[in-house]
Formats: sequence, C-alpha cells, structure tokens
Amino acid sequence: MHYSPLIQNLIDSLRALPGVGPKSAQRMALHLLERNPDAARQLEQSLHQAREKVGRCQSCRTLTEEPICHLCRSARRQRHQLCVVESPSDLMSIEQTGVYQGLYFVLMGHLSPIDGIGPKELGLEQLTARLAEGEVTELILATNPTLEGRTTADYIAQLAAQQGVAVSRLAQGLPMGGELEYVDSATLSFAFSGRKTIEE
Repeated sequence: MHYSPLIQNLIDSLRALPGVGPKSAQRMALHLLERNPDAARQLEQSLHQAREKVGRCQSCRTLTEEPICHLCRSARRQRHQLCVVESPSDLMSIEQTGVYQGLYFVLMGHLSPIDGIGPKELGLEQLTARLAEGEVTELILATNPTLEGRTTADYIAQLAAQQGVAVSRLAQGLPMGGELEYVDSATLSFAFSGRKTIEE
C-alpha cells in the first residue's frame, strides 16, 4: 500500500530512530495521526525545542540546554576522577548504577579515520587541556568493548600518561563487541568497581 507523500515522509522520519523498523514506524505514524493528535503536537513541540536549545556542556560535552550540565556543577561529585564515555546514553547507563560519583567526559563517538572522525572531532584537545590542569588524578576509560572503542581508549591512555594521570579501564565482564548502553546495571556496577589500572 502506498501512503500519501506527507504520511510516507512521517513514516520515513520515524524509521531514522534506532531500533525502529518499517512496521513500527508505520504503526507510530498512524497512531499519532489517527488516535492521538495531541501527542503528535506535543512531540512536534518537544523536538523543535530540543533541536533549538540543546547543545553540549562546555565542560564534559554531554547534551544539555545549559552551558554547564548539572553533573559538572554538582559540589557532590568527586572532581579528581574523570570517566571517559562515548555517548550521553553511556553516561546515563553508568549513572543508573549509582556506583560512580566522579565527573565525565563525553567523546560523542570513537576514533574512526575512515569516517573522518579523529582526535579533534572527539574533543581530545579539550580533554588534554583538562588533564593538564592537574585536578584529575584518575582517568577511567569506559569506551565500548569494541575494536574502535579499545583503539580510542588506547589513544586516550597515551595522552593521559603524558600528563602524568593514572588511567584505569572497566573490568572484564563486559561482552566484547557490546555497547554500554545495553549492559545491565549489575554487570556494569561490577565492571566499574573492578576497574584495572592501565600500565604504560
């Protein structure tokens, strides 16, 4: 069946979301248009506001509508620990465990020269400058246990060693090739509490 151009455009737009296939996108689109137009209007407003107002924290680079996010501003966080993650969803996965009370640095990806993603795109100059300030004494690498994640972690470990900052990595128990966002809280808590110091 062929839908009108506007309905098909809505379905195609919903398919851009991770984990949403053609049938799910079709159901969502028809539900919003047929049964819940108020929710459609609210979704439209929320997307517009988020697109216009959400940017990156000037300190950790996570998504926020404020210049400095609430975690970086918190006086309760341990400022000598800095955990490096690939994405805001990884940050939230760690926060949900309640085991870590330090600060974060969000790369917004991993090193991938073939895709044009190098140190500059990941904000590694900003990370190096932050380590040079001397406040951070432990850098915790929590990149995903994929080939790209490990390569990124190794590169960052070298940067930290040049600044004299101790580096640790989450303990084993995380599945190779997996992503932090999909790891259960118990496994992630164990990996965090059992992190290992990286010897250069």
